[in-house]
Formats: sequence, structure tokens, C-alpha cells
Amino acid sequence: MSFEVEGKLHKKYETEQKTDSFQAREFVIETEGNYPQFVKFQLVQDRCALLDPFEEGQMIKVHFDLRGREWNGKYFTNLNAWRLEQGGANAAPTAPPKSADSGFPDSEFPSANDEPASQADDDLPF
Repeated sequence: MSFEVEGKLHKKYETEQKTDSFQAREFVIETEGNYPQFVKFQLVQDRCALLDPFEEGQMIKVHFDLRGREWNGKYFTNLNAWRLEQGGANAAPTAPPKSADSGFPDSEFPSANDEPASQADDDLPF
């Protein structure tokens, strides 16, 4: 699965040599919006150098794959970045349009008008 997100480079870490033949580098971006999120990504092997030209505080666009695996009955999820670009005003918006009713994206939360008729007649405030 391939995804992309844009945000401000919040923190970049040094490359770590995990084994003799494997290296990884992590970084964190801060997304924009009403509820900013701090999202950690990793670069592996020769892609670790992709982060070198970027400075903390700079807007970047991250192209990444969602990876998951099981190990000893535990499940792990990684966001593996494979391409980094300079972000900014030229980039396409990454967030869906906001709903005028609730202030949340339409795809995540229904508005009050979307309730079934049985719930619309209910006078409870929640």
C-alpha cells in the first residue's frame, strides 16, 4: 500500500546500524490542521540518506508504505518512507475538505443530519 502525507519535519534521527547488513533511520513529521499529529516514519538501507538535505522545521511530503508483521504473538506496524520531497504551497492538499456542520472531515464523522430518523427524534444531547 502506498500513501503520502505532508507536514513539518519535527525531528530527524541519526542512521542506526541494526545488524551488519541492515540500517534504519527514523524521523517525525507534524501534520497541520485543527488536530496536528506527530507521525514517525522510518527509512531503510540506502534510503536513509534521503533525509540528509532536509532540516527540522522544513515542510516535506513523505511517500510511504504501510507495513505490518507478527513476531512472537505481537503485532508491529511500520511506516516505511521511500521518497521525500520538499513540501509547500505547490503540493496538493492532503486532508479532505471539512464539513461545515461539525468541523470534521465528512468521511470520518457523520453530521447531525446523517442520523437515522429514530435517533433524530431522540432529545438526548449525546
